[in-house]
Amino acid sequence: MCCEIKRRFLLLYATQKGQAKAIAEEICEQADAHGFEADIHCINESDKYNLATEKDPLVIVISTTGTGDPPDTARKFVKEIKNKTLPADHFAHLRYGLLGLGDSEYMFFCNGGKIVDKRLQELGAKHFYETGLADDCVGLELVVEPWIDGLWLALKREFTSQNRKEDMSNNLRAVSNGVSTMAVDTNMSGSCSLDSEIQNLKLEEVKASDALSERAADVNSVVSVQDIEPSLDQSVPPLSQSALNIPVLPEEYIDVQFQDIIGQEPSLSSLISDSTAFDVPVTKAVQLTREDAVKTTLLFELDISKTTFCYQPGDAFCVMCPNNASEVQELLCILGLSERKMCFVCVTIKQTTKKKGAARPQHIPERSTVEFILTWCLEIRAIPKKAFLRSLAEYTSDAREKRRLQELCSKQGASDYNRFIRDSNICLLDLLHAFPTCRPPLNLLIEHLPKLQARSYSASSSNLFQPGKLQFVFNVVEFPPSPSRPISRKGVCTGWLAELVASMLQSHKSSLHTKEGKSLTVKVSIYARPVNTFHLPSDPSVPFMMVGPGTGISPFIGFLQHRQKLQEEHTDWKFGETWLFFGCRHQDRDYLFRDELRSFVENGTLTHLKVCFSRDPPPATEKAPAKYVQDNIRLCAKEVARVLLKERGCFYVCGDARHMAKDVNDTLVDILSIDAGVDKLEAMKILATLRQEKRYLQDVWT
Repeated sequence: MCCEIKRRFLLLYATQKGQAKAIAEEICEQADAHGFEADIHCINESDKYNLATEKDPLVIVISTTGTGDPPDTARKFVKEIKNKTLPADHFAHLRYGLLGLGDSEYMFFCNGGKIVDKRLQELGAKHFYETGLADDCVGLELVVEPWIDGLWLALKREFTSQNRKEDMSNNLRAVSNGVSTMAVDTNMSGSCSLDSEIQNLKLEEVKASDALSERAADVNSVVSVQDIEPSLDQSVPPLSQSALNIPVLPEEYIDVQFQDIIGQEPSLSSLISDSTAFDVPVTKAVQLTREDAVKTTLLFELDISKTTFCYQPGDAFCVMCPNNASEVQELLCILGLSERKMCFVCVTIKQTTKKKGAARPQHIPERSTVEFILTWCLEIRAIPKKAFLRSLAEYTSDAREKRRLQELCSKQGASDYNRFIRDSNICLLDLLHAFPTCRPPLNLLIEHLPKLQARSYSASSSNLFQPGKLQFVFNVVEFPPSPSRPISRKGVCTGWLAELVASMLQSHKSSLHTKEGKSLTVKVSIYARPVNTFHLPSDPSVPFMMVGPGTGISPFIGFLQHRQKLQEEHTDWKFGETWLFFGCRHQDRDYLFRDELRSFVENGTLTHLKVCFSRDPPPATEKAPAKYVQDNIRLCAKEVARVLLKERGCFYVCGDARHMAKDVNDTLVDILSIDAGVDKLEAMKILATLRQEKRYLQDVWT
C-alpha cells in the first residue's frame, strides 16, 4: 500500500506576546494526525511565502494589541495589503480561514483580525471556513478549541471541492480534445464518487456538530456530589469517571546542556531586538496615596540625563522587570536545580526533532545561567496552556495526580480548567505545589513558558519642564488568594518596584547599601515603545479635554507641565483652553497630584478642573453630585460639543478600559447625538471620524 500524501495548507500567525504563535503551533501539531501538512510561518516572514501565487488553503491566527491595532509582527503585512493600488481581484485565488484573538474589555475587540479579514475580502479572497473571534476576557479556549476542531473538516471539504473542480476541468478538456465517450464516462463516475465523498463529509460534519453539542452540555451541566467538592487537584464524577479527549502530546524540541563554567551574565539589552535598553538610576520614589487607600499608588522618577533616551509627554515606555526572587528560588528548589542555578546552560534544538519550524527561542540568550533564565527570560507567572498541562502530566509519577492534569487539559474538563486555573490565575509554581510528584525538566519550561514581557507605563512628566528626568505613576497590583491559590501576590513589575520603594524609604536615601557598606545605586532598565500617537496637539491654539481618573491622570501631568513651560517661554503665542476630568474614591486618601493641579489652575495652564469622588458622601449643598468622570462630562455637555465640533478640539481618555473608557465613549455618543440632532448611530459615526482624525485618542488598559 503506497504512503498517503499529506495535503498542504499555509499557516500564518501574527503575535504580540506569543499567544497567536502558540495556537498556530498547536494547529501545526494536530495537522499531521488529520492527514495535513501545515507550512507555518510568522506573517512578517514574507520571504518564505507568497500570497500572490498561493494555491493551497490559507489559515491565519492573529492577535490584537493596543486599542485595536494589529500586532507589531503584522504591521508590514497590513501596510502591504492596504496598498490602494492593488486591484479588487488581487487575492481572488485565495481561500482562507482566520482566527482572531482579542479581549472584549477593550472597545475594538479582535480588531487586528477584523482589519485583515475585511481587507482580504476586499481584494477578492473567499472564506473556506468561518472566521473565529476568541475572547481572552472569558477564555480564548472557549472559541479556539471548537474552531480548531472544525478546521479539519473545513479543510477536507475545501480539498474535496478543489479536486472536484480539477476533475471537471479535466473532463471539459477531454471532451474538447475528442476523447472517447467511455473515457468521459469514467471521469464522470469519478466525479460521482467525489459527490459521495462530499455526502460522507456532510454526515461527518453532522456527527461532529452533535459531539460538540454533547460536549457543551457536559461542560455546562451542574454536578452535585454529596460531601465532595472539586478543586484544582481533585475532580468529581462524572468527569473523574469519563473517558478523556486530551490534546496531542507536544513533541519536545529543546535540548539543555549544563556547563560548570563561571562567566558573565548577558546584559538585559540582549533580551530585546528592536530597541535600545538604558540602565537608569532611580532618583525619587514617593507614595502618592494614604496608607488606608484602597490602592497603593507610587511615583518613580528616573534620571535619563546621561543617556540618549528621549520622549514626549504622553509617550509610553517599557520597564524591564525580573520575576519575584523568592518565587524563582522556590522554583529552583522544587525542580532540584538550586545547586546548579549558577551553571551556564547551552540551549539548542534537538537534532532528532520532527517539530516543524523548531527554533531556539530568541528571548533565551545563547549562554546564560539557569537563575538568569528563570529570573529575566521566562514568564513563570503565566497561566499554563493546556498543551503545557499535557506535557506536565508525562512528568508526574503519581497516577491520581497525572489523571487530574489530564482532566484539566481535556475537552471534558474545560469547565474545571477555566474555574481552577484560568480564573484563579494559577501559575507553574502553584501546579507544582498542588501536584508534588510533578518534576518537569528545564527544557520543558523553556518550550512552554512565554517570554517575560517588559511592562509599559505612560510618562507623567515633560522633559521641557524637568530636563533629564522621567517620571511615571502606577498602582501596586494585588492578586488576592483563591481556593486554588491560598496566598496573595503582587504584580510582577509593580511588586518589584514596590520592594525598591520600601528599600529606599527604609534607608531614607536614593541608594541602597550592601552588607560591606558600599553604596549601590538602584537602577532600572527601560526602553522606548516604537509607536505612539497620544500626544499634545501640534498647534497650541487647539483646545483639548483630558479624562483621567486614578492613575489615568499620569500622562496629563506631563501634558500640563509641557504646556506651562511653553506658556512661560512663548508669551506671544495663542493657547487653547484646557479641561481635565479627574476622579478618585476619596478626596483625602487618593486625590493624586492635588497640589500640582491647583497650581496649574492658578497659573492658567489648566482652564477647567472637574473633580469627583465616588466613595465620599455627597456634600449637603449638592443633591446629585457627580460620582464618576462621565457624570461631570454630561454636566459639561454643551462645552464638550463646542470644543469637539465647533472648535475642532481634541479629546483624550486614559485609564481603565473595562468600565470607564466604555462609559465615557457612551457619554460622548449621547452628547454628540443631542447636539447634532442625530440618532446614536450617526453620532457613533461622528465619533469614529474624530478618532480617524486623531482628535479622539485613548490610552487604556485592563
